[in-house]
Amino acid sequence: MFKNYIKIAWRNLWRNKGFSAINIFGLAVGITCASLIFLWVEDEVNFDSVFPKQDLVYMVPTNQTFEGEVYTFYATPGPLAKDLKNEIPEITKSSTTWGGEILLTDGENRINRYGRYVQPDFLDIFSLTFIEGEMNTALSRPDGIVLTQETASTIFGTDKKVLNRVLKINNEYSFTVTGVVKDLPRNVTFGFNWLLPFERFQLGETDMSWTEEYGNNFADTFVELAPNSNFKEVDTKVRGMIASKRSDDDENPNVAFLHSIKDWHLRSDFKEGKIVGGQIKLVWSLAFIALIILLIACINFMNLSTARSGKRANEVGVRKVLGSNKRRLVGQFMIESVILASIAAILSIVLLVILLPSFNILVEKQIELRLFQPLHMFSLLGITLVCGLLAGWYPALYLSSFRPAYVLKGIGKSQGNATMIRKGLVITQFIVSIVFIISSIIIYQQIQHVRARDVGYEKERLVNVPINGNMIDKFDPIKESMIASGTVEDVALTNTNMLSSGNNGSGLSWQGGMDTDDVLVRFRYVSPNFMSTVGLELLEGHGFNDNSAVDSTNIIITQSFAKLMGDNSALGKTVMRNDINYAVIGVVKDYLYGDMYGNGKTGPVMFFNNNEYANSMYIKIKPESSRQNALTAIENILKEYNPAFPFEYRFENDLFNSRFRNEVLVEKLAMIFSILAIIISCLGLFGLAAYTADQRKKEIGVRKVLGSSVSGIVKLLSKDFMGLVMIALLIAVPVAWWFMHNWLESFAYRIEINWWVFAIAGFVAICIALLTVSFQAIKAAMANPVKSLRTE
Repeated sequence: MFKNYIKIAWRNLWRNKGFSAINIFGLAVGITCASLIFLWVEDEVNFDSVFPKQDLVYMVPTNQTFEGEVYTFYATPGPLAKDLKNEIPEITKSSTTWGGEILLTDGENRINRYGRYVQPDFLDIFSLTFIEGEMNTALSRPDGIVLTQETASTIFGTDKKVLNRVLKINNEYSFTVTGVVKDLPRNVTFGFNWLLPFERFQLGETDMSWTEEYGNNFADTFVELAPNSNFKEVDTKVRGMIASKRSDDDENPNVAFLHSIKDWHLRSDFKEGKIVGGQIKLVWSLAFIALIILLIACINFMNLSTARSGKRANEVGVRKVLGSNKRRLVGQFMIESVILASIAAILSIVLLVILLPSFNILVEKQIELRLFQPLHMFSLLGITLVCGLLAGWYPALYLSSFRPAYVLKGIGKSQGNATMIRKGLVITQFIVSIVFIISSIIIYQQIQHVRARDVGYEKERLVNVPINGNMIDKFDPIKESMIASGTVEDVALTNTNMLSSGNNGSGLSWQGGMDTDDVLVRFRYVSPNFMSTVGLELLEGHGFNDNSAVDSTNIIITQSFAKLMGDNSALGKTVMRNDINYAVIGVVKDYLYGDMYGNGKTGPVMFFNNNEYANSMYIKIKPESSRQNALTAIENILKEYNPAFPFEYRFENDLFNSRFRNEVLVEKLAMIFSILAIIISCLGLFGLAAYTADQRKKEIGVRKVLGSSVSGIVKLLSKDFMGLVMIALLIAVPVAWWFMHNWLESFAYRIEINWWVFAIAGFVAICIALLTVSFQAIKAAMANPVKSLRTE
C-alpha cells in the first residue's frame, strides 16, 4: 500500500510539475538558508567545546569600582593564580598567562605567530594532546617551547620530527622545542600557536618583581576545580582573595570571581559586575530568523497546495466513491508533501555546497558541511520531515474534506475559507519580508552613523605597525627615512592603540580636584610627536619636547581630565602618581576609545613623553600619496633597519571598522534574508497569480470580446493582490518599528528612526509584488480569447 501511495504521489507531482517546481525551489531556499544559519549557530555554541573539562575550568576576571561604577577586567595580579591554588583546597590547578606575538626563526624560515606564556598547569587544565614530548616535562625548562602542529610544520616542514630542535625567538633568544600539541580548532576563545614558560614573558628583562605585586593587573588567570566542588562556596572564597592580600586602606576594591568556560564566548558582556549577555543574543536572533525563513517557505507551500484544490477536487471525489476514506487521503497528500520536501532537501544540499564558501567569507569562519556526521544528517532529515509535515497538514486536511456528491455534480466545495487562508498566508509572508527590509535599512543606518562619527583623531590615513626587534632603538632614523621618502607626513610611537582602553589606574591626586582617589585614569606612553601624528587637537598649552628627559615629569591630559581639575585652566597644575608630581603642559580634545557605541563621554587620559614601552608605530601617510606607494616605501625602510622581522600593518580605519563585526554581519544577513523572504514570497505570489489567471481565463476572454483593454484586465487581476500587500505593509510598519526601537535602545549613540525608511520598504515591496503579479496578468490579458471560449 505504501508503494502505491508513493506511485500515486509521484504521478500527481509530475502532472502538476509547474507548481511542484515552485514549491520545491521555495522549500530548498528556506532549507538552505536555515541550514547555513544553523551551521553558524553550531559553531558558535561549540566554542571551547574541544576542552573536555567543561564543568571544572574557569577564568578569573576582576570587578573594580571607580566613582561608584563597577568595571569588569580580565587582567589580574600576577601572584593570584598561585595563591588561589595554595589557599583554596577546591582549586586543584591554576595558571597565570599572558599573550603576545613573537618571531620564530629556523634558518631562512621566519614566521610571526601569536601565543601564550603559561605556567605548567595550563597544559593539564586544557587537556592538550601531545603529539611529541610529554605534558609533565614540556614546560619544565626555562628555554623550552611548545608548538602547535601547524606552527611546527610551517617552520620546520611537514615530514620532520621537531622534538629537541632549536629555533630563534625574536632573532635573539634560542629555545628548544620540548613538545608539539594537536592544533586547536578556530572556535576557541583563547587560542595560541606556541606556549612558553610564564617567567620568560618579558624576554631579556631581569627585574620581574613587579609581576608579584597585587597592585599590578596584567595577566589572565585560569583555574580548575576539583570534581563535585560547590561552585558558590569556591566563588565566595575567590572573591575575598585579593582583599586579603592588599592593605586595608586600598580605596578601590578589586574582587576576583569565577567565570565558566561555557560562558567565555557566548556570555562575556558585563554590567555592574554581572553578566548581561554577549554573543548569545546574536545566536538566538539568527536562529529565530532562520526559523522564520523556514516558516515562510512552508507558508508558500501551503498557499500553492490549497490554490490547486479546484483541480484536484474531481480526483478526491472519484477516490472517495471508490472507497478511499479521509485518513487514506490525508496520508496520500502528506506523502506528496514529504516527497516534495525531500526533493527540496536534496536541492538544498547542492545549494549548500555551492554557497558555503561564500558564506564562510561573510561570517569569517571555516565551517564545513560534514553532511554524513550523524548530527548533521539527522538534523537535515528532521528539517525535511518537519517542513513536509508542517507545510502539508492543512492542504491534506482541506483536500480530503471534499464531499464527493457535490464535487462530481460540478458544484464543488466552497472556496471561501481556503481563499481567506491563502490571503492570510500571503499577508504573513509579506509582513515578514517588509520587516526584514525595514530592519536591514535601519541596521545599515546605525552602523554608518557610528562609522561617520567624529572620533577625535585622523584615522583615515593612519597606518598601525606592530613594534618588533629594535624598532624603538632605531626610531629616529626610521622616522627620518620615512619622512624623506616623500610619502609619509609623520611617525610616532605609543604603548596603546588608539581604539584600546589600554593601561589604567587610580589613586591619583591633583590640584583643583575633589574625591580624586577612585577616578579611573588611562595612561599612554608616547613619543613627542604623537599628538600631531594621529591628529589629536591641542586645546591649550604645547606638545612634548623632542628630548624626553626634559619632559620626564611633564604630562599632557585630555579635556575630560582638565574638567576634573576645576574651572580654571589646567596648565601648570600638578598630578601626583606614585609619589611623583607631574606638571600639565598641554590639554588635548577628548577622543573616542573603548566602546565605539558609547555616548562619547570618554574617561580621562594622561600622556607621558616616554616611548620605552611602545608596542605600536603610527605612520601618517601624506594626503597626496597613494596607499600602495606609501606602503612600499615603509616596507623598504623597515626591511633596512629591522630586516629580521616581516612587514605587518593595519590601517587604523580598518581596525575601527572591525569593531562592528557583529553589527555588519547582522546587517548583511538582514539584507540577504530580506531578499530571500521576498523571493519566496514572490514565488508564492507568482503561483497564485498564475492560478487566478487560469481560473478566470473565461472571464478574461469574455471581457476582451466585449472590448476590455489589456491594461484594464491587468488592473483587474492585480488590485486584489496589491490590497494584500498594503494590508501587510500596515501591519509590518509598527512591528518593524517596535523591533528596531528595542534594538537601538541597546546603543547609547544611535540614530532616530525616520518615516521615509518605512516608505522606501513599502514602495519596494509593492513594486516587487506588482511586477510579479503583472507578469501573469499581462500574459493572461494578451491571450487569444478564442482559445479560452471555444469549449463553451
